[in-house]
Amino acid sequence: MTKTTQTPAEPKAKGKGLTRRRFLQVLGGGAAVLAVGAVLGGPTLVREGRLAINRVFLTGSAPSSPPPKDPFVWFEINAANEATLYIPKVEMGQGIHTSLAQIAADELELDWQTVRVRQADASRGFDPQLIFTFGSTSITALYQPIREIAATMREMLRTEAAAQLGVAAADLTAANSTISNGSQAKTYGEIIAAKAGAWVIPEAAAPLKPDADFKLIGQSVKRVDLRDKVTGRAQYGFDMRAEGMVYGAVARPPRYGATLKASGEGDARSQPGVVDVILREGFAGVVASTRRAAQAALSHLDLTWEGGTTINQAEMEAMLTLPKEGGTLIQREGNVDGATGTVIEANYFTPMAVHAQMEPQAALADVKTDSALIHTSTQAPGLSQERIAAALKMDEAKVAVRAAYVGGGFGRKTGTDAAVEAALLSQAVGRPVMVGWSREEEMQQGYRRPPAANYFRATISEAGDITSVHHEMASGDVLFNPQVGASGGFLEVLLGTDPLAAYGGLIHYSLPAVRGIYHRMEIPVPTAYWRGLGSFPNTFAIESFIDELAVATQTDPFDLRLKYRPADDLGRRYELVLNAVREASGWGSAVPEGRARGLATCYDRGTVVGLVVEVSVNESEINVHEAWCAVDPGLVINPNGAAAQVEGSIIMGLSSTLIEQQTVENGMAVGNNFNTYPLLRISQAPRITVLPINSGDEPVGGMGEPVIGVVPAAVGNAVFALTGQRLRLLPLTLA
Repeated sequence: MTKTTQTPAEPKAKGKGLTRRRFLQVLGGGAAVLAVGAVLGGPTLVREGRLAINRVFLTGSAPSSPPPKDPFVWFEINAANEATLYIPKVEMGQGIHTSLAQIAADELELDWQTVRVRQADASRGFDPQLIFTFGSTSITALYQPIREIAATMREMLRTEAAAQLGVAAADLTAANSTISNGSQAKTYGEIIAAKAGAWVIPEAAAPLKPDADFKLIGQSVKRVDLRDKVTGRAQYGFDMRAEGMVYGAVARPPRYGATLKASGEGDARSQPGVVDVILREGFAGVVASTRRAAQAALSHLDLTWEGGTTINQAEMEAMLTLPKEGGTLIQREGNVDGATGTVIEANYFTPMAVHAQMEPQAALADVKTDSALIHTSTQAPGLSQERIAAALKMDEAKVAVRAAYVGGGFGRKTGTDAAVEAALLSQAVGRPVMVGWSREEEMQQGYRRPPAANYFRATISEAGDITSVHHEMASGDVLFNPQVGASGGFLEVLLGTDPLAAYGGLIHYSLPAVRGIYHRMEIPVPTAYWRGLGSFPNTFAIESFIDELAVATQTDPFDLRLKYRPADDLGRRYELVLNAVREASGWGSAVPEGRARGLATCYDRGTVVGLVVEVSVNESEINVHEAWCAVDPGLVINPNGAAAQVEGSIIMGLSSTLIEQQTVENGMAVGNNFNTYPLLRISQAPRITVLPINSGDEPVGGMGEPVIGVVPAAVGNAVFALTGQRLRLLPLTLA
């Protein structure tokens, strides 16, 4: 059961709005459709698309960028009074199509029942790179531009309605897809149907609605994709079909980093259902009439692999042992070396984990002589387009990528493997080819969360004050791992870190002296994006160690965090979150016998999170019974959607906290299906109370990832409160 509460927002200055110079295109007239698209640059794009990466380069700043040549907002209203919103973000189950549509419909004063949402793609002029859905940035990037273009479109309709009705525009108001003055009214569709000639674009920025007039923003509405998903109409990557389609499968290396030295057909071509065998340098694939036939024929190929790693788990963990010499300085405040007092030290370790998303990656490719159309489950259509074009040796402009619904992303669907493989096989056989990875391929041959280690050395004065914290991190790569095709180049050398692996590694508490050092470890195992990036292992370590310092200073965990909360506005938000979750959880009151509570907080992607969990221990088994989570992203667009994101993060975080880990033996990950890589069961899930907090009047943070980082620390801290055992290794296991 989920409960939600909200704290009212405080007023804040609005943006400058959409001007004629920032407007891209208006279509209408004879087509009986008003369609509006816009290009927006400057500060908005700093938070958009690929530039989302810059938000997580630890400094919180990003370079300016010229505006794109193509729209990333596009709305249509037709004469039947139906509104279609083309949303430039991929729906992965996170509800982003619904939330972005709410923003548009509220500002445009649409009747919610008339709204239809479609996935934007290059066929409507969208730059595929801007559809990149990543890092919990969609709402923060698009909130303002969507409102601006919706307001402009609303004013265009009001101006035209005034001309048609013969009244002053100032006397007309918009509501429920209708313009009226009380005695006369026209629906948007009627205005559009009667329009003749060019539409008038406002010279000045259209005014945005006052927050007090919001009807949809801040409300829980039914998801726009719910009916299609419940009835089975929604199409995911595995659902894509085309006339004459066949299935493809590709041979995989037996060790990470191994390359295909030689290949022969063997007797694969004679196997049942096989259509063709495709062999080229470094690549071997089979095309067959069914997926099973294609997969089965792979074992009949004559393949020789060479190279690759033989690393095992102990060797990999030894690479991450801390403290170390060297590293890259990522945080420095005060004089850590000059601090004195009682010394507290601790080491934390987080193992590898796979995504285990419901849908492995899949793609359908139809490659012609001079064009290619690919339907795929992807978070990154632009990246897919780049890599497919390179593989096919085709101009990018001739490669069209359509993003299907994604059955779980979490960073894994930035992968382009299936799409590239399907394109290569389709090009070879001249027919549409579907490639869908098996669960075994996905969990063993895909990439995973890198292993990470954290070391702390703190000093505490005789008065019980924290005087310094020295913090070191070591991790495999997320952004720059060449195993998944990423190449940092100059940026990699300049930063000296993998910024996404180091993410969450800054200590935001206001302490006299803090030093953070990151050690980049190039492990020979394919690691990359995983939900929360580095914030999962790093927040686990930081918030667990903060709890250790609370114990050492004999301070209540809430009081310690309030004492050292940031001195700026972030501190105000910390206080809101901490007070909300303290009250909701009944912290300090009696708990049932045999149980204890633990706290963890974080600041991640602009969002402040506070989590309290209640645990018990049955012999060596840790049980989490209840969780209270306060989340402040600035402004919550859809409380139910936000609650679902929080619940999903807590469940996924608990699974990784209590059960999940992937090890490596002889150069290959161990565990390639759910029988050898178990997940949290529904019977192990706690009751969750979600407390969304509005600390401002616009969204400044995301919801999809920030919560997951606090889960292991909150559980570990509760276990310590109950048993006196400090657990510093995930998954948490009692001796």
